[in-house]
Amino acid sequence: MTLPRLALAVIGDEIGPTLDEMISFCVEHDVHRLDMRTIGGRSLMGMTLDEVAAIAGTIEKAGLSIPTFVSPLLKWPAAGKAAAGGKVDFAFDPATCPGDDPLVYAFDVAVVLKARKLRAFTHLRYPGYRPVDLVPQFERLTDFAVTYSIDLEIENEPVCNAGSVAELAAFFGSFPEPLPGTLKPLVDIANSWSMSEPPSDADIDALAEHCDAIHLKDRDMTAKRTVPLGDGDIPWPDALKRLLRGVKVPEVLASIETHCPADGRNATARSVAALRRIAGEIGVEVV
Repeated sequence: MTLPRLALAVIGDEIGPTLDEMISFCVEHDVHRLDMRTIGGRSLMGMTLDEVAAIAGTIEKAGLSIPTFVSPLLKWPAAGKAAAGGKVDFAFDPATCPGDDPLVYAFDVAVVLKARKLRAFTHLRYPGYRPVDLVPQFERLTDFAVTYSIDLEIENEPVCNAGSVAELAAFFGSFPEPLPGTLKPLVDIANSWSMSEPPSDADIDALAEHCDAIHLKDRDMTAKRTVPLGDGDIPWPDALKRLLRGVKVPEVLASIETHCPADGRNATARSVAALRRIAGEIGVEVV
């Protein structure tokens, strides 16, 4: 069985805070795709479209593409719901968005970046959450995705309602069939491990057929910290092969989300090298 190839990308601010650092890393390590989230600590969703256009132009001149706007969309409390609390990485206050409607503005930013994918979440965790709670809002987002011709990628994030892979599978299972083609699971296996919930075969199988993008990092379970890909306890060759066996598309965007801010550039370089090595072990092409 031929497994899908992996389109390697890095998330820019995992390398450093400046655009120059992000671009120079890609040149040095032969990476051609740069997923964008923040610059200098500022979310692109809090910038004007003119600011975003200037960033996109610089990246394009460097010969790089931006597959995904790694937005903080819905990484904030749901209306009328009190979040469970805890530290939120890359938190965003929708009131700081320059647009009248943050949901629409996220798609506008993606268009300016020429990104074909837009990352989103499932609101910060709140008591009594049920997957069906979010279906009406995501039906609206799916309509935007169709209008803008952009895929909406929903990531499992521990501080959000769909935190583990199992919770992400339950979220997607709450939608009536057939699932809209623009609604995709952005599978983050390491996030699930960080909750001490390694994904089951059943949950991976439920998501893999809709999956066209993944985030990659690793986890030291004893130290309870994120480490460069290949340096932790996640059995990545088996985990990656298990996921890719169920994928229906010929290419999956594999984005390095290092989460090692103390040594971001070096940790991301080690993760890129590890992905190439792991892919070679399981017979998967990295492009």
